[in-house]
Amino acid sequence: MEYKFLIVEEKENGVILLTLNREKSLNALNSEMLREINTFFAEMEKKEEVRCIIVTGAGKSFVAGADISEMAKFTASEAYDFAKLGMDTFMEIEKCRVPVIAAVNGFALGGGCEISIACDIRVASSKAKFGQPEVGLGITPGFGGTQRLSRLVGPGYAKELIYTTRMINAEEALRIGLVNHVYEPEELLDKAIEMANSIASHAPKAVEYSKQAIVNGSQTDIDTAMQIEKTHFGLCFATNDQKEGMDAFLNKRKSEFEGK
Repeated sequence: MEYKFLIVEEKENGVILLTLNREKSLNALNSEMLREINTFFAEMEKKEEVRCIIVTGAGKSFVAGADISEMAKFTASEAYDFAKLGMDTFMEIEKCRVPVIAAVNGFALGGGCEISIACDIRVASSKAKFGQPEVGLGITPGFGGTQRLSRLVGPGYAKELIYTTRMINAEEALRIGLVNHVYEPEELLDKAIEMANSIASHAPKAVEYSKQAIVNGSQTDIDTAMQIEKTHFGLCFATNDQKEGMDAFLNKRKSEFEGK
């Protein structure tokens, strides 16, 4: 499928690089771009050969936020619909069958921070900046920021970042657990691809079931979450990959997983 605001590149080992491309607007998210992202992730669900997706931004920005020029004249009803579109889109990312890595190459503000925290893992350029500046514009975060950010870094840091609109650098983001790793700009994508290849080398169904257990379990109580884990553990034993992985281990050879 052809996209207006997305660049899709197929790398080796089932790794897909998705570049958000509204460079002149610092990749700000408008309705059309959000719909394209939603469609892209829905399409990736159907492709069994896909093992991992990396999301990055064109130019020097990851995503500088939602498009204020579009939002400025919204009615309350239109704003609700826009928030729903963003939330639905980011839920497609969170619940995507395969792991999603955000390679944050620059500004990740507002909707940009929110799309990064909808991904499974965040790696950042040393020049990246994170923030939730919405209350400075008279609004709240609207694409899941009030919910995912507190779950990721704890309510104390989330409240501080949202209430003060303070922008933080990559090192502070690393310290509070907002990102997993920080790299120099020139090595960011290589490191993201290296991680994606590592993920892709393991049993696809086991990775998929692990993601489902983590995402679904985090939304419920511990007893229900343990039941979710037991269920997915059991499902693994109905796959060829489980038999291959254990046979390879016992016979001291390299596993050859097929995703079945």
